[in-house]
Amino acid sequence: MAFLLPNMNNAKQEDEVFKKLPQKIVDPCLSQYIYIYDLPARFNVDLLKGCHSLQKWENMCVFLSNLGVGLEIIEKSKKEVLSKNSWYATNQYSLEVIFHNIMKHYKCLTNDSSLASAAYVPFYAGLDAAQQSQWKRLHGKDHFMVGGRIGCDFWREGDLDHNWGTKLMFLPEVSNMSFLLIESCKCLYDNEFPIPYPTYFHATNDDEIFKWQRKMRNKKRDYLFTFVGAPRPDSPSSIRNQLIEHCESSKSCKRVGCYHGSSKKKSCRDPVQVMDNFQNSVFCLQPPGDSFTRRSIFDSILAGCIPVFLHPLSAYKQYLWHFPKNGSGYSLFIPEIDVKEGKVMINETFFNVSKSEVLAMREEVIRLIPRIVYRYPGSRLETIEDAFDIAVKGVLGRIEAMRRQITNVNDSYHAKVVAL
Repeated sequence: MAFLLPNMNNAKQEDEVFKKLPQKIVDPCLSQYIYIYDLPARFNVDLLKGCHSLQKWENMCVFLSNLGVGLEIIEKSKKEVLSKNSWYATNQYSLEVIFHNIMKHYKCLTNDSSLASAAYVPFYAGLDAAQQSQWKRLHGKDHFMVGGRIGCDFWREGDLDHNWGTKLMFLPEVSNMSFLLIESCKCLYDNEFPIPYPTYFHATNDDEIFKWQRKMRNKKRDYLFTFVGAPRPDSPSSIRNQLIEHCESSKSCKRVGCYHGSSKKKSCRDPVQVMDNFQNSVFCLQPPGDSFTRRSIFDSILAGCIPVFLHPLSAYKQYLWHFPKNGSGYSLFIPEIDVKEGKVMINETFFNVSKSEVLAMREEVIRLIPRIVYRYPGSRLETIEDAFDIAVKGVLGRIEAMRRQITNVNDSYHAKVVAL
């Protein structure tokens, strides 16, 4: 049997020709382009100019300065609680300003709305997008905006002055949009997507985050558990009152009380003191506050302290994009009803957790740090996805899923028409 051997010269010539052919360039931003609405200044910039009147009880100007992250923290303590760079006195309600300023430097922005997979509406308050041509494409389903407060603040049912918040979410135009906020309103609405509260840490590069993670891994923790928060004397049913009693009766607990306006009392609004307390504790109690969630959850994770939840709506049903599905891998859950009825002693619960379990949970908590911090606006991270990146990815994924669903429905409809 004879075999036909290929002509090696011809093969080399074909390879050379192939190399000269134009290669198909893959667009790295394919399906990731975002279009930012150019809104009238009264919906964002002008609000910042009037920052002194945004809240009756506090001047927000100092907190909303510096692209929304606030003033840089200069640590006076010799403990070196914080790292040298990237720490700011960030207000827990400044997320929409921070997010907007990071989005301005998003790697896949486009001025051509027809190329965009999503459209970002940079409102700090109000909504006025329904008349735009971009809206008509999917009737707002490919639009999203960010709110710096909890969801229930946007579900006001009337215009009376005593009703806190706004009726923004009752507007028909918003019903199709994805709304990113720091807490979902009792998880009742399918277009609300909770994302982390802003913390005090806003890294400018990967190395700053890696160094901080190493610092938290090596941190010696002197206390078994801690509670940073104010009591609720006017609310006897609040679990906080029992938690304070448990903490104050245990030598293994360190408590930082929140007593605003009193120079004699330690304040939980001091970033250095808060982070110092969390860094020195193995477990951090995270009961509901004025709502189900707390900014303190993310501050404690940033400090490598294992969060202890007493209500499932405090985390497990909230931050689905940013937290692992297995809550027991990074946290403890103690039902608040068991504490109120005296069925559990918090101190004993922590002592019953083995050292290996503690180390595993702490490592998972420290691994989560990049996912719950927002980088400094204008900076870029090379190998790390921060809270902003994960939120954008989540929005794009939701919009793509809705787009496929609409396409499938339309295809099914056309198929039925053809069949008739």
